[in-house]
Amino acid sequence: MSNLFISLLAYFIDKRFGEFSFIKHPVIVIGEFISFFEKNFYKDSIIRGLFLVVFTLTIVALLATSVTLILQHTIGWINIIVSACITSMFIAHRMLHDAVLNIVEEKDKRAAIAMLVSRDTQDLSESDVYKAAIETYAENLSDGVIAPLFYLLFFGLPGIILYKAINTMDSMVGYRNERYEKFGKTAALLDDLANYVPSRLTALLIMLLGKRKKLFSFYKDGRKHESPNAGHPITAMALVLGIKLGGDTSYFGKMKKKPTFGEGREKITAQDVKNAVNFAKIRQ
Repeated sequence: MSNLFISLLAYFIDKRFGEFSFIKHPVIVIGEFISFFEKNFYKDSIIRGLFLVVFTLTIVALLATSVTLILQHTIGWINIIVSACITSMFIAHRMLHDAVLNIVEEKDKRAAIAMLVSRDTQDLSESDVYKAAIETYAENLSDGVIAPLFYLLFFGLPGIILYKAINTMDSMVGYRNERYEKFGKTAALLDDLANYVPSRLTALLIMLLGKRKKLFSFYKDGRKHESPNAGHPITAMALVLGIKLGGDTSYFGKMKKKPTFGEGREKITAQDVKNAVNFAKIRQ
């Protein structure tokens, strides 16, 4: 029950206050551990990438466990409030919501979306910009909100911190390129495993709140994504909004063939973005 209460309170704190700008974000600290190892021990090797994972998770686990033990020796309500404040920093819904919604208001929408996605943005139409924004919101709703809350609920403070360490490693080294194909493989596979259940829970939540009758219809298109997880919340969002997401996308000057998700219209509007970040209020 305490983990459930902490989860609810942490979500409220993030929604109400967002990021705490007066302290160094713990994800940045985790990133510094990863950068330290890469700078000093990088090698184009799967084994060396495995050592990175062990090194990072060991340090993070020790720190998270130490903080948890200290908090357990405080008064109950202090433990809950401090734990909720700490864990709120690992939930990114307020930041994600504001960043995606801001795309609608920005004059230079291509520059704004370039801050959120890795695809080429210089030639995107307005509809394509909005599509990228919705895809980013759906995917990161899983990685940045539902998955952290899932691990917090079942494994407490150490659970959410270790999850974010895994997620941060993947975001830093989990790329299929010359430098990270081998070095980042373990981190990428571990992130896929950690997000397997939360990504599907996210898709199901979107379908439920969007009042879709066929709750698992997201799976047909969701499994087409090259990621074992990302396609499911993206497809669910497309189905709830009545639009089609995905499709061929340019990365680093090269067009990449990608499947489509959903069965609706292809032209995406600013209202679709607004509906995406408030999908629980959509009435079909």
